[in-house]
Amino acid sequence: MAAVILIIEDNEMNLKLFRDVLRAVGYTTLEATDGKEGIDLATREKPDLILMDIQLPVMDGLEVTRLLKADDRTKEIPIIALTSHAMLGDEKRMCEAGCDGYISKPIDLGLFRAAIEKHLAR
Repeated sequence: MAAVILIIEDNEMNLKLFRDVLRAVGYTTLEATDGKEGIDLATREKPDLILMDIQLPVMDGLEVTRLLKADDRTKEIPIIALTSHAMLGDEKRMCEAGCDGYISKPIDLGLFRAAIEKHLAR
């Protein structure tokens, strides 16, 4: 059975890119375009992995991550942060919020796929 990956991303082009890359290698994807929708989907569907944009409408990705990691139903789901604003200290903030890793945008397809596989293998 294919792993299910929830993509929480508000940029339509990025969402399409992530979806297309993941589906091309056989993963099933779920999609949310804001933080609240992401929490609802994660809680209901319990995906194998979450790709979390940090800058989201309604609720930012770090707050979404904190809430998911505090919830017994979703706390074990690995979360990879997606950010185009990887500045000094950002990795620490993402880890403190509960992210299990991060990928900077624009993504390198090889590193993107390797990170997905690494976190799914856990």
